[in-house]
Amino acid sequence: MRRTSPPVSHSPAHGGLPAELNRFVGRRAELLELGRLLEEARLVTVTGVGGVGKTRFALRAACEAQERYCDGVRLAELSALTDPGLLEHALAEALGLTDHSGKPPRAVLAEHLAGRRTLLVLDGFEHLVDAVAGLTRELLRRAPGLTVLATGRLPLCVDGEQTFALPPMPGPEAVRLFTDRAAGRSGFRLTGADSDAVHELCRRLDGIPLALELAAGRLTALSVEQVLDRLDHRFRLLTGSARGSLPRHQTLRTAIGWSHELCTPEQRLLWARLSVFAGPFDLEAAEYVCGGPELLDDSVLGVLDLITDLIAQSVLIREDSAAGVRYRMLDTVREYGAEWLVAMGDAERVHRRHRDWYLGLATWCELDWFSPRQADVAARVDSELPNLRRAMEYSLEHPQDVHLGQYLAGTLWFYWVGCGRLAEGRHWLDHALEPEGEHEAHRLKALWVLGYVAVLQGDAIGALAALQECRDGAELSANASAAAYAVHRSGCLALVSDDMARAEELLREALTRYEEIGELNSNVLMARIELAMAVAFRGDLAQAVAICEEVTEVCEDHGERWALAYALYVLAYAAHTDGRLDRSRDLLLECLAIDHAFHDLLGVVLALELLALVTLDAGDPAEAAVLQGAAERIWPSVGLPLFGSAYYNAPHALCERKARERLGDGRYESFRCEGASLSLDAAVVRALEGPPRPAPVPPRPRAATTTARGAAPHTREPAASRSVRNGETTG
Repeated sequence: MRRTSPPVSHSPAHGGLPAELNRFVGRRAELLELGRLLEEARLVTVTGVGGVGKTRFALRAACEAQERYCDGVRLAELSALTDPGLLEHALAEALGLTDHSGKPPRAVLAEHLAGRRTLLVLDGFEHLVDAVAGLTRELLRRAPGLTVLATGRLPLCVDGEQTFALPPMPGPEAVRLFTDRAAGRSGFRLTGADSDAVHELCRRLDGIPLALELAAGRLTALSVEQVLDRLDHRFRLLTGSARGSLPRHQTLRTAIGWSHELCTPEQRLLWARLSVFAGPFDLEAAEYVCGGPELLDDSVLGVLDLITDLIAQSVLIREDSAAGVRYRMLDTVREYGAEWLVAMGDAERVHRRHRDWYLGLATWCELDWFSPRQADVAARVDSELPNLRRAMEYSLEHPQDVHLGQYLAGTLWFYWVGCGRLAEGRHWLDHALEPEGEHEAHRLKALWVLGYVAVLQGDAIGALAALQECRDGAELSANASAAAYAVHRSGCLALVSDDMARAEELLREALTRYEEIGELNSNVLMARIELAMAVAFRGDLAQAVAICEEVTEVCEDHGERWALAYALYVLAYAAHTDGRLDRSRDLLLECLAIDHAFHDLLGVVLALELLALVTLDAGDPAEAAVLQGAAERIWPSVGLPLFGSAYYNAPHALCERKARERLGDGRYESFRCEGASLSLDAAVVRALEGPPRPAPVPPRPRAATTTARGAAPHTREPAASRSVRNGETTG
């Protein structure tokens, strides 16, 4: 029979769980996971950045789990404790123990807990981590019924410990928390008029509950838009004055500063230097940008060791991405570190090192684009884009470094064009070319890349201006490379402008220039493909096929996939023109899969347009109309539909005319609208896999063969009658 424990007083002032003063919002999935961990482990530590809501979350979890602990749930708040020697006394107070004997306090605790089933919540232990870890280890060994739920910015590192990293609140939950707290303090009600501002405010505050609550408190004097406008000074703005709250929770600065004060000098130094990163970063970048005499890579103070420490302390977040292991800071934590970096007088130097690292990264990625690692390069630039943007911004903000901003914007041509970033590329190129810069070669490269992007966007005037300026500058400076690229992109402009004779002339000239300077890369292959397209439009399909088959061989030799997709498109065009529909479809499906993998919207939409015609000629006008509708939805994200070109538009026009003839205008529009409702991913899946098959119709239930009491006997329908009803005839 289980021993009955003596009654224990659960005074809130002495360890009992405090009553919640406002509504607990969200965190349902996290609570379920933490509850599961508490069932499986005897020590669970909730970690997370300051202000993320660890205490409130742990207390709610403890409240929901308290029925499993027949001897109660007790809370020990340790944040105000500064002397490790008082730790046992603090826990005794939390447990409501009074012992005037001469026994050591640790022995009193162990004896009290030994026969009890208790959940002990240790909140805010990080500044006493060693002492708390030692005491927790001993109590768990001597009290088998004890479970400990701890909260802090780092784990206790005790055997058997399970850690739960509490993330910031996701968007919808952050909005719910903000509006709930704002309603309680200022009577705020979320309406459609301020919905966008509230969502942006919650995003800018990283979903950190403390920041959201402090921001909500400001609505007594400010509008949501005013709070949003003042977030650049968030640490000064987001102050609170709730009486009785923990001192470290009274301001956002104090919440983050609590973690900062508990770091070693080396950890603080790295925190400050890491603040120059605008997004996720990898170890190599951190070592280059942040390394130095104070952080030696071959010592215990190396960057890797300190990053490990900052992850454990919830200052950094580790992520696994397509580009490998990455680290990042929440914006709020980053801004705190940035202020320290400025105060140390080291901001300019570290920002330059950051910029220089990403200059080198962009250079490497451009060279590696023409290789089997093309997909890896695309993933790398995707993950590094926030830092590449920061590097361009920094360069363009300093007159002496404008040429480096031009170099970066031009070097990333493969990303702007090959990975569906035409609009952003145009933004950076226009911005980079506003000032003159000191290095003509970098400016010329940015000009031809701008011309290329403008061509693909259907902006003939902007393309012509940029390419002419590039060609003139290249001739004056004897820059053979820039001249070749300017001629090439002028040929591309002629191609989409329907001047096929001029396009062929310029593209052949560009290929000659490339050969003279020994250039071979994805751009050179694209010049060959564009030449093939020009001669195909002029009716010489055999020459177009020969050119593109040679291109595919080069692509296979070098592992190039992006240019290969465009070569496949030309080959598919030729195959369709020759009436080889199966061959054309196979080529287009491979082309489409490659383009979608690279997020190349232009390649995707061109493939969909031609695939629609192939589908119609194969006998399915309805699906052809669906594909045309899907393409129609994508074009606004690319530029002028089909470049405004009669040649490129011819397959589209032919497909639409034939589909309307076979379906009628009403049905054509219905199927076209169905395609226009598809997302990009859904449209590609539809094209690759075909239209969804109708769900199988379940067999009709067979009538009972036995007669229920009081029911008429079943009479089987004659076969002849069934045949007539189903539209069949009998002989």
